[in-house]
Amino acid sequence: MRLAKYLAQCGIGSRREACRLVEAGRITLNGHIARHTDPIHLDESLNCLDNIELDGASITKAETLAYWIFNKAVGTDCRLLEQDQTSLIHLLPKVPRLYPVGRLDKDSRGLLLLTNDGELTYKLMHPSFSHSKTYHVRLDRPFTDDFVEQMASGVRYKDLQTLPCHVHLLSSDSFEIVLTQGLNRQIRRMSKALGYRVIDLERIAIMTLNLRELALGELQEGQMRPLTESEIAELKAALTIV
Repeated sequence: MRLAKYLAQCGIGSRREACRLVEAGRITLNGHIARHTDPIHLDESLNCLDNIELDGASITKAETLAYWIFNKAVGTDCRLLEQDQTSLIHLLPKVPRLYPVGRLDKDSRGLLLLTNDGELTYKLMHPSFSHSKTYHVRLDRPFTDDFVEQMASGVRYKDLQTLPCHVHLLSSDSFEIVLTQGLNRQIRRMSKALGYRVIDLERIAIMTLNLRELALGELQEGQMRPLTESEIAELKAALTIV
């Protein structure tokens, strides 16, 4: 098993975060500074045979994988910063250790997936997989059909060109948009480039998980819960993770 994958399964963060720890020289393997190419040796029970340490503290056992959903409210910061009282870290349970899969900006609300599964996080986050996320958006004023067409065909702002996406009219000033990209503040910047300002942005779905469906519909803003076995299985099937 590759080092980053094992570290992610130990619950220290996503594969990307694990790679950053390795690059920073904070991971040692059998007494030496670890490298990305270092393999991890496991026995038949999947126990690690190597001595792995993070900042001198031993990492000895992969955590049981956990999957939770959180209905984020406006004002919660997804960055896990102990010193920030608005940070999501102050709302997370102590056990299991959970990390958000991607982020919603502080001014946005809605569905957030929390897990310690580095493989699933990688599958959902890497742009090459193009997995869908659905948002409901309200603007500061009514818009035209031309706005919908431009959003759907792709918008240029700064030096970026967004990919075509699905856009569905909800009312004179609100729409549903399904993205497969994950650019920073993408919907707000697309709308601004076309002369509008987003005043409410809610993520309602991440692939098979949907806040509007009965199973998740009772989750109030600020609440979180573990996914059911069937929800986990359906999500992994969509991601082709076995």
